[in-house]
Formats: sequence, structure tokens, C-alpha cells
Amino acid sequence: MNEPSIDYADFAEYDRRQRGIERHLLTSFLGGLAVGLVGMLAVGRGPGWLGLVYDPYVYLALILAVGATASGFGWALLTTFLAIVATLVAGMGAGALRGGTGFETIGGSAAGLNWTLALLVALGLLAHVTRRQDGWGDAAAGAIGAILVADAFDRATPGFIDSEQAFWPWPALAVGVLTVALVLWLRRSLWGRVRALAFSTVLGGLFTLAFASFVTGWIPLAL
Repeated sequence: MNEPSIDYADFAEYDRRQRGIERHLLTSFLGGLAVGLVGMLAVGRGPGWLGLVYDPYVYLALILAVGATASGFGWALLTTFLAIVATLVAGMGAGALRGGTGFETIGGSAAGLNWTLALLVALGLLAHVTRRQDGWGDAAAGAIGAILVADAFDRATPGFIDSEQAFWPWPALAVGVLTVALVLWLRRSLWGRVRALAFSTVLGGLFTLAFASFVTGWIPLAL
């Protein structure tokens, strides 16, 4: 009688993959809870620059880490959304204990919540695309850098959409330097880093020009 040929190494690899996905889901959820809880409880209890850096950049760091470490595009979508929801729930719970709504934890207000959720999920997916070792990965890394730099420029420039006087110069400079380091770290080759930085510079310039157009009225959109 012929014995069936079974490669138990395949089963072991499948089991390791499933356990890795489970750990990633749990870590994303717990990380979101921790970031949201600390963010809400720390509001107004430290130096002004700490709050400006924590919100939104610690939230963004969590989302980028979750998206970049997901095992697949679909899992990146799910775990990113799970981390965001956990952050929001933790923030709202902590805010309720302090007599607030907690909506300011993400997006600054209830009105901006949906837009912020969509943007964070998109960032998580971009972070996952950076795992590709081709032009798409370079473009995704550059897009992440452009979004972070444009946001820092917007907050540091007086008269812009979300300008904060206390954000300039040190918080803005720190965010800029860390963003460049992040783009370089996301790419593994010299030319990949060059392409990512070039794409980030061009796209960041376009974002900044768009902000200036809104503020000066060149583009007649109500903010």
C-alpha cells in the first residue's frame, strides 16, 4: 500500500503564518488602545509642543507601523482600520471620564472624523505598498514623506489652514528630519531612496502650493 506523501513543513509554515496574523491583529488593537488612551489623558498636562507632536504624529506612526508590518494588502486594510477604531474608542472613553466627547483625539472635531479616518487608512495602505521593491514602493514611500512634510509645513506657517504658533521652529524641524529619515529607512537601495526623496519633494511642493492657493483664495473653496 502506497503511503500518502505529506509535507508537514507546509502545515508548520501555514500555522506560523496564521499565528503571525493573529498576533498582528491583537498588537494593532492593543497599540491603538494604548495610543488613544495616553493621548487623551495627556492632553493639556505637558508642554505645548508635546501635544502638537503627539497629535497627530504618534497616531500616524502607529498607522504606518501597522500597515507596513501587515502580511497582505487586505490584512493591512483590516488591521489599520482596527487600530484607528481602537484609538478612537480609547480616546472617547478617556474623554468621557474627563467630561468631554473624545472626538478631539482624532481629527480635532466630530465633523472631521470621517475624513481623518479615510486618510489614516490610506496611509496604512501606502505603508504596506512600501514593502514592494520597485517603483510603486518608491512612490508610496515618497507619498508618505510628502504628506507628513506638507502637514508640518501647514501647521508651522502662519495663516495656513491648521497653523500653530508653537509648532515652529523645533517641533516642525524635528518632524521634518524624522520624515526624511523615515523615507530613507523605508527603501533598501540607493536609487530607491533617491527616487522616493525626489517624488516626496515634488509631491510635497504640490501639496504646499495647494494649501497656499486655498489660503490666498486662488482656489475658491470654503474651508
